[in-house]
Amino acid sequence: MQLIPIENLLYMIFPLFLVWYFYYKWIGNSYEIIYATIRMVVQLLVIGYVLIYLFNNNSWYIGILVLFIMILMSSFIVLRNIENKSKKTFFIIFISITIGGSINLYLVIKFVLELTPFYEPRYVIPLAGMLYSNCMNAISIVAERFEQEIMKNNYEEAKKISFKASMIPKVNTFLAVGLVSLPGLMTGQILSGVDPLIAVRYQIVVMAMIMGSAGISVVLYLKFIKSN
Repeated sequence: MQLIPIENLLYMIFPLFLVWYFYYKWIGNSYEIIYATIRMVVQLLVIGYVLIYLFNNNSWYIGILVLFIMILMSSFIVLRNIENKSKKTFFIIFISITIGGSINLYLVIKFVLELTPFYEPRYVIPLAGMLYSNCMNAISIVAERFEQEIMKNNYEEAKKISFKASMIPKVNTFLAVGLVSLPGLMTGQILSGVDPLIAVRYQIVVMAMIMGSAGISVVLYLKFIKSN
């Protein structure tokens, strides 16, 4: 795959500046987009070096620690978007992400890819990141929407509305894939020279993971939050 020169990355500042301008004009916040961009760049640079170490280290206990940190940070990010920031709510988010993401991760590692040994960091870490971040986004939507709906509807109605809202991005992705868009994993594999039909198989696995992990996590959150 072609190496992107550092100076070429600077071209992406222009669309980011445009987004920042309107975010500042319409929302009045001049800080968040800049902070998020700087944090994104720093985090990706750091994780690049971390991944080099992880890929060369097959210690499963280090892998478990990495997965725990992923879930922990995902839970904190979800919590920042909702009003109820209690410890119980955080625990519900944490458990929902853990179960929803880990079930799919286990199925893919054990039965789809049939990895031997079971912990292969080059596969497990990227897949886990994809899954837990997906769960995080789905729960962020459902939690924020549920808080709004429960103030004007009963639990069953609020559950129905918020669940549907959280699934809209996933359903749209399913409907659009191959017709409107080529997803990131498939695009990356094709650009690196992988046969498109092989890339398609991997993408089908990823799409199933996205829907499965998001759906299970959201269902668990809505079930647990009822008694909160």
